[in-house]
Amino acid sequence: MKNRLKVLRAERDWTQAELAAALKVSRQTINAIEKGKFDPSLPLAFKAARLFELSIEDIFQDEVTP
Repeated sequence: MKNRLKVLRAERDWTQAELAAALKVSRQTINAIEKGKFDPSLPLAFKAARLFELSIEDIFQDEVTP
């Protein structure tokens, strides 16, 4: 799953640790999501969407192979 988490975090000048604290997850979880190695749970995706005041689809996109 592609995501814009790293870009959105950088725009706010937040560290991975700061974002992790805001979302109540570990910094390692944020790192894995940003690198595309871990897909967030639906509740976590909703938390991120609320935090950034965006829709889930504005942050996370499914990688559809043609």
